[in-house]
Amino acid sequence: MFRSKRSGLVRRLWRSRVVPDREEGGSGGGGGGDEDGSLGSRAEPAPRPGGPGWLPESDCETVTCCLFSERDASGAPRDASDPLAGAALEPAGGGRSREARSRLLLLEQELKTVTYSLLKRLKERSLDTLLEAVESRGGVPGGCVLVPRADLRLGGQPAPPQLLLGRLFRWPDLQHAVELKPLCGCHSFAAAADGPTVCCNPYHFSRLCGPESPPPPYSRLSPRDEYKPLDLSDSTLSYTETEATNSLITAPGEFSDASMSPDATKPSHWCSVAYWEHRTRVGRLYAVYDQAVSIFYDLPQGSGFCLGQLNLEQRSESVRRTRSKIGFGILLSKEPDGVWAYNRGEHPIFVNSPTLDAPGGRALVVRKVPPGYSIKVFDFERSGLQHAPEPDAADGPYDPNSVRISFAKGWGPCYSRQFITSCPCWLEILLNNPR
Repeated sequence: MFRSKRSGLVRRLWRSRVVPDREEGGSGGGGGGDEDGSLGSRAEPAPRPGGPGWLPESDCETVTCCLFSERDASGAPRDASDPLAGAALEPAGGGRSREARSRLLLLEQELKTVTYSLLKRLKERSLDTLLEAVESRGGVPGGCVLVPRADLRLGGQPAPPQLLLGRLFRWPDLQHAVELKPLCGCHSFAAAADGPTVCCNPYHFSRLCGPESPPPPYSRLSPRDEYKPLDLSDSTLSYTETEATNSLITAPGEFSDASMSPDATKPSHWCSVAYWEHRTRVGRLYAVYDQAVSIFYDLPQGSGFCLGQLNLEQRSESVRRTRSKIGFGILLSKEPDGVWAYNRGEHPIFVNSPTLDAPGGRALVVRKVPPGYSIKVFDFERSGLQHAPEPDAADGPYDPNSVRISFAKGWGPCYSRQFITSCPCWLEILLNNPR
C-alpha cells in the first residue's frame, strides 16, 4: 500500500523511542557504582540504534511501557500496590497479572495515539529535523521544531509537547515539564512561558540537576557530612593556576570556532578555557566570545573547542580511556543568572565552583551531572553575596571566579581522588568579569 514520506517519518520516530528495560529496574541506584559514576545513575542515555539494549519495534508489536507510572525522586514506583507500577514484577499467569498487562497494553496504545496525533501536525521538514536529532542522539540537534501549545493529555494528566517527546526519546522517568530547561539557542529559551508556540525538539532541552538530586553513587557520606572540612595537613601545592592565567590566548585559527577570528569590534571574551590532563595543561587558553560554546572530543556537526585536536607526545592509558569518553562533551553558556553547563556526552561530568560550595563553609563540594542534565556552575547573585574566607585549596590557589569540570572521573572528600589534578581529563573555566 502506498504511504507518504511523512507517515514513514512518523513511524520511524515511533520506532526510535526509548523503551524502558524493566529487568534493570531493581538493579539501579545504590552505592555500588563504579568510581566514574557511570553505574547506578538514574539518568542513563538511550542505547544507540543497533547497539546493546536497543529494542526496535515494528508498528504491529506492543511493548511494555512504564511512562505513565507514578514515580518518586529515586525512580521507584510510588505505590507498590498499583498493578500498573508492579506489573513487571508480577509472575506470569494469574488473573491479577493478566489484568495489569491488559491495562498496560491500553496505556501503550494511548501513548502511540497521542504521539501520532502530535507528530502528524508537523511538516515534513520538521519531522526530518526531529528524526535527525533523535537518531544522532543530539550530535546533530538541528533547529527548533515549533508546535502550538496543544492541550494534550496522557493517562488523564496534561502532557505538554516538550514533556511528551522528552519522555519518549530521552527520559522515560520524566514527570513534569518544570524539570526541563531549554538550551540558550532554543526558541523556548527566549519565548514567554505562555507563548502561542513551544519547541518540542527533545535535544533542545536539558534536565535540571537541582539540589534535590540524590547523592552520587560514589558518596559514602550523608549530605551533612559532605560539608565537613577536609584534612589537608599532609598535602602540598600540585600546580599553579597563575601559570594558566598568564598564558597566551589561543591563536586565531587554531580551532574551528569562528569566534576566534580577529575582529576589533568584538567585545571582550567572557571566559577562557584551559584543558588539563592530570597536572599537565595541554594546548593554550581558549577564549570564548559567544554566548555559548561547545567543548567536545568528537562532534558530528558544529564548532567550538575540539579537545580531540590537542596533541601530546605521551599520554597514559587512563587519559586515553577518559578522552574516549568525552564524546559530545559539554555546552557552556553565559545566561542572565549565571554560567550553565549542559552534559551532552554519554558519561557523567563532575563540577566544582565557589558558588556551589556551602555558604561560609571551607569544604570542597563536587557535584555529579549525569548525561542529559545541566547545572548552574556559577551563580552571579551568589558570587556577589559571598564574602566567606578562602577555602583550604590544596590543589592550587583559590580563584573565586573559576570553575572546574572533570570528564567521567570525580574527585573530592568522598572520593578516592582527593584533588582534581588526579583526574585524567578536566577543564578550568576562568571567568572574565563574571557579570
